Amino acid sequence: MLGVGFAPPGGVVLPVKPETAMSQTSISFVALIAATLLVGPAVADTTEDDVKWINQCIADNKKEGATEDVVRKYCVCMNNAMADSETKSITEWEKTHPDETKACDKEAGWK
Repeated sequence: MLGVGFAPPGGVVLPVKPETAMSQTSISFVALIAATLLVGPAVADTTEDDVKWINQCIADNKKEGATEDVVRKYCVCMNNAMADSETKSITEWEKTHPDETKACDKEAGWK
């Protein structure tokens, strides 16, 4: 049994089997949920202030020899380790927090 089709540019209606349409919809829905679960927690807790500090940390560490991705992961990790009320930059804070720095080096894959 064929369901309602769609009209591509040119106006010809192409039939779509209901079971095909449903499986494509299901796959899209599952992919959307997976992406939300993976990205959601990291993005949901990031404030404008966090972004400012993370970008400054990335700039401060730009020439340290690691890839951009590693530096970003390191800076996000360090930002997350800091209290929300902290007034020091990540670069200043890391000098007085060697344990957190070492943990974030490892988490980011800094070598």
